[in-house]
Amino acid sequence: SVAALIQRYGGIPKLLGIALDSEDSLVAKIRQGLEADMLITTGGVSAGDYDIVKDVLAKEGEIVFGTVQMKPGKPLAFGRIKGASKTGATRYVPHLGLPGNPVSSMITFELFARPSILKMMGKKNLAKPVVDVVMEDSVVNTDRRRVFARVAVEKRGGQYFARLTGPQGSGILTSMTLANGLVIVPENRVGVEAGDIVQVMMLDWSEER
Repeated sequence: SVAALIQRYGGIPKLLGIALDSEDSLVAKIRQGLEADMLITTGGVSAGDYDIVKDVLAKEGEIVFGTVQMKPGKPLAFGRIKGASKTGATRYVPHLGLPGNPVSSMITFELFARPSILKMMGKKNLAKPVVDVVMEDSVVNTDRRRVFARVAVEKRGGQYFARLTGPQGSGILTSMTLANGLVIVPENRVGVEAGDIVQVMMLDWSEER
């Protein structure tokens, strides 16, 4: 999914494969990718016994932040890793450590990796279009994070309407594949109700729209 998103936005993905749950294996994989313009990993950035990406990042370079106040996608790491250019000069490769759950990784990619890639390509319009919609379902925000719920948006009678694409668990990939937008529930709201007008970030609209 992440490789497909990279291609969608004009990048060329180089798949490094799956690292074992060991520091040596992860370091070896990371070093294979240090000729790239950006290194993206998925998983291993939470707080479990085998979530070692942030530890390796701290040793191999520097970490800027390790969590974000959003749902899904709270465990997300950003930093840079020290490498060398073809001439031997020191260079630093930006690293984005996405969460391991598929929906979390895709949404955090849209919010963090996509604008970074576009900026590195010299693009000026980095933000996805946002529209006001009438919600047809309710969305609960229980822990005061910014919620990005997957919705299907359609226009009827000059007004946009949005409905959830089913269960919203971060491991339910169909909730993402059926969506063309992400409804944004701010962290200071306990949720939205059917009939509320809310903002939706449109996934299938170009930044140039």
